[in-house]
Amino acid sequence: MAVDFEQARAFFLRGVAACEAGRLPEAERDFAAALSMAPGRPSVLSNLGAVRLKLGRAQEALELLREALQHEPENPETLGHCGTALAELGRTGEALAHFDRALAVDPRPPALWTLRGNALRELGRGPEAAQSFREALARGGDTELLGYYLAGLEAGAPPPRAPAHYVEALFDGYAAQFDAHLVQTLHYDAPQVLIARLAAAGRRWRNALDLGCGTGLCGPLLRALADRVTGVDLSANMLEKARGTGAYDALVQADVVAFLAQASESFDLVVAADVFIYVGALDEVFALLAQRMPAGAGFCFTVEASSGPELELRSSLRYAHSEAGLRRLAQQHGFRIAALEQRPVRQEQRVPIAGLFAWLEKS
Repeated sequence: MAVDFEQARAFFLRGVAACEAGRLPEAERDFAAALSMAPGRPSVLSNLGAVRLKLGRAQEALELLREALQHEPENPETLGHCGTALAELGRTGEALAHFDRALAVDPRPPALWTLRGNALRELGRGPEAAQSFREALARGGDTELLGYYLAGLEAGAPPPRAPAHYVEALFDGYAAQFDAHLVQTLHYDAPQVLIARLAAAGRRWRNALDLGCGTGLCGPLLRALADRVTGVDLSANMLEKARGTGAYDALVQADVVAFLAQASESFDLVVAADVFIYVGALDEVFALLAQRMPAGAGFCFTVEASSGPELELRSSLRYAHSEAGLRRLAQQHGFRIAALEQRPVRQEQRVPIAGLFAWLEKS
């Protein structure tokens, strides 16, 4: 038993080091090995649950975290992880209760106030959410991220883009259930709509770029139209799913703007389906694309439609763009609008979200 415990401890410490280094699959293996040698230890259960949560497997994580809470029901860190798992599974009210329990034990961690604010925001309790975010700020929370959250709840000029680490974490956690949720629940068909018009033109493309490719929903559709297809996304977990489609010649983990700024090749087709809702201000994107697209190149994308300002950040934490703003960007950066359609980009709680579908050509 003593030998097993020492081996379990060694695996546990290796798991902690791997987790801190971002090597999550390795951390999962080490924590699982530790748990097999020391069943029921709350520290191992909690850490393994936290890793599986980061790997986008919220239901598996929840089972482990609940077992850990049976041993340590007032552990604030485990309560926070459990709340996060519940939130990712859409059980927001239960998640909020866990965050409140954790903060009743220890009100100091800004991360818990941030998680609580997001749960309140999802529940439509905006003023309470803003108060929670301000509490997180006062306790040393992430100023960029919390400023972004507050901007989505309050009037004022929106930040030009979503924080990169927010987008990366959001989609890393979303990757496992992304396709089923987006297509079946939200009735998302933007890739099919965008590429159907391209296919109808009967043109063959030399080098296509899937900007913000996600799990690769556009990839197989682009593969039929282009000699070479490159996908770019911030989320490693999303890219792993995209790799499984076999549709891409290259996949790059990068921010959209950073990739375009350093890219040396040119693209005669660029597709950005449901990407600009997290990019925000598009002036730099259009300027960089104009430098990397030859005359006659195609550029198609979707945005959520704003009926007011050119750019607004909504309480959903997604950006909306106006038709007037898109027309200004196209004219300013040398693109001709071939077609612009108003149609829903997805549904949210069974309500269609108004969108704009744009097909542009480089002049």
